[in-house]
Amino acid sequence: MDATLHLSSAGVSLVLAVEDSRLPRVLHWGADLGRVDAEAFAQLITAERLPVMASQPDVPLRYAMLPEAREGITVRPGLIGSRAGEAWTPDWRVTRVAFEGEGLVGHHELGSSLVSFDAAAPESGLELTILVELTAEGLVAVRGTLTNTGEPGYQIDEFTLSLPVPARADEVLDFAGRWGVERFPQRRQMGVGQHRREGRHGRTGPDAAYVLHAGTHGFGYAAGEVWAVHTAWSGNHVHQFERDLNGHQALSGGELLLPGEVRLGSGERYSTPWLYFAHGEGLDQVAGRFHEFLRGLPHAPSAQRPVTLNVWEAVYFDHDAARLLDLAERAASLGVERFVLDDGWFGSRRNERSGLGDWVVSGDAWPNGLTPLIERVHDLGMQFGLWFEPEAVNEDSDVARAHPEWIMQPAGRLPVQARFQQIMNLSVPEAWTHVFSQVDAVLRENRIDYVKWDHNRDLVDAGTAPHGRAAVHEQTLAFYRLLDALRQAHPHVEFESCSSGGSRVDLEVLRRAERVWVSDIIDPAERQRMLWWTGQLIPPEFQGSHVASGRSHTTGRWHDLGFRAATAVFGHLGIEWDLAQASEDELSELAWWIDWYKTNRDVLLAGRVVRIDLPDPDTYFKGVVTPEKAIFSVSQLSASPLGNLGMLRFRGLDPDARYRVTAIDRQPIPPANRPPWEAAPVELPGRVLMQAGLRCPQLLPETAVLFELERL
Repeated sequence: MDATLHLSSAGVSLVLAVEDSRLPRVLHWGADLGRVDAEAFAQLITAERLPVMASQPDVPLRYAMLPEAREGITVRPGLIGSRAGEAWTPDWRVTRVAFEGEGLVGHHELGSSLVSFDAAAPESGLELTILVELTAEGLVAVRGTLTNTGEPGYQIDEFTLSLPVPARADEVLDFAGRWGVERFPQRRQMGVGQHRREGRHGRTGPDAAYVLHAGTHGFGYAAGEVWAVHTAWSGNHVHQFERDLNGHQALSGGELLLPGEVRLGSGERYSTPWLYFAHGEGLDQVAGRFHEFLRGLPHAPSAQRPVTLNVWEAVYFDHDAARLLDLAERAASLGVERFVLDDGWFGSRRNERSGLGDWVVSGDAWPNGLTPLIERVHDLGMQFGLWFEPEAVNEDSDVARAHPEWIMQPAGRLPVQARFQQIMNLSVPEAWTHVFSQVDAVLRENRIDYVKWDHNRDLVDAGTAPHGRAAVHEQTLAFYRLLDALRQAHPHVEFESCSSGGSRVDLEVLRRAERVWVSDIIDPAERQRMLWWTGQLIPPEFQGSHVASGRSHTTGRWHDLGFRAATAVFGHLGIEWDLAQASEDELSELAWWIDWYKTNRDVLLAGRVVRIDLPDPDTYFKGVVTPEKAIFSVSQLSASPLGNLGMLRFRGLDPDARYRVTAIDRQPIPPANRPPWEAAPVELPGRVLMQAGLRCPQLLPETAVLFELERL
């Protein structure tokens, strides 16, 4: 069987080839090729083929989407597995190529499409399907499924899929981090070998590669070709860039499987996570493809996101009804639209050592139940949200005492505690049913509009009692089933993915959640970077972004309210602050920011994100652009050796339109030290603002200035 397929969408082309019934390979993934006839693609196959090289196989090497060592290549194989040491190198033959159910041979121009490649290796007792979709946004979505058609006991150790990138991509960029320092960028030059990032937290993790990029030398936000991959999986996972001695290089990803996690019985199958590959001119175009994809999901939130108050940093575990009712009154008077009750409302949960896993309203903390608070919140015109951590359990809880075997554990011992808690094994049907029933009952018995779903510890020694077999894979699938079932039972409830802050942010959980908590660190100096880089995958309306008290509870630093608010408005705005401790001046200013945000959220949460380099690396200059209006921010985190950052050029505008520019500069700087144009709005053509720009205001350390650019 021979076939060439040309998929094209949103300025991206993907050309796939099946030759002599061998697994599909990629002839081109990158900028749109336009319409190319079959003869030209036949010539491309010849022109692209590697020459036979000394001390290598006597036939041209072939790199498929599932790399095969039997081809004589020395990159990491796409499938690593065996049947007790046998059937470890299948002889794959493609049996069918299909588009919308129709079999394909020859050459086809398919546009934005989903194509399936079926293959078999009868002597190994295996069948394979590779799905490839080029989305309307220009993302390439890839997934593989392996079926065991032979005797039981085929064990998969790794199953990854890859797309090649050209040799001109010689730098990689991905992310690292820890609690409170999520999505810290790291960049390096690539040589021969692997840049392999493994996530072993049992959740996405604060140090996840997040999005792994390969780009041409010096690529930036608007320039330089960039290719990227994201593994959409909320458990253990892999991102990889590899270059071999022939100059072939590829991006790949998949699930990281613990020993023995996937053993296929006869007729059983395993599917990889979806992998999302993106190509663009600069990082912003890559990010924009992910943003548009997420905005197209059926449950995607609109720009009219309710301003939220979460009570955690206000009260912690002190659930005093009178205090919380007072906090709700204060929040409503400022224009807050959603009130969220955090940890401490259930079981014996008066501190972090007890009660987790008993999802029953505490009669001690709430002798009259949650109803009086919920009704008052709704009467004030606000939605009501509630915190859960359904995958976790304290050993000091009713459920753990009754069913210690429901705790994830290796054989014969419990894992080390973290935050005084363990993990509830949702892959045990009875445990899953117990958790679902308790959470479902709370949602049915109370008028709850929103769930903050937390997950505060890694999955360490995560096995199933009594044998202790590794179960992170099954736990991840069970988490998805649990969230899916609750969403189906309560379609009006919005869900947030929180995990020690930003430790579960990926495209698979975002098929089920309308929001993520970016980080437990609300310090605006840290949030400037976090919002900037979290946006490499998800748009602002999915990012929980709060104004906290003046002194950060986590870093101890003090910041003016203007900087805190000017930072937070570039996401789904919320408050994490005991408003009873705020001064009248602070409350008045906070009300002003909330009102401004409501006026402008159709821009802030719906536009195209633009990021621009400035000469000082400790500055952030970004904007959100819609056809009617743009809002930009410039912030400086520390004193700069530069007297002024120069002219700010506002990228992304309509060059032929005219804009009125107004500055929001609430720094304590005398008028004489401000640029003259700040005194009153200026009106300039978009081309002038993009090419010449405006003089940057003088910036104090840890301050921000916003700019409203209204199209006239």
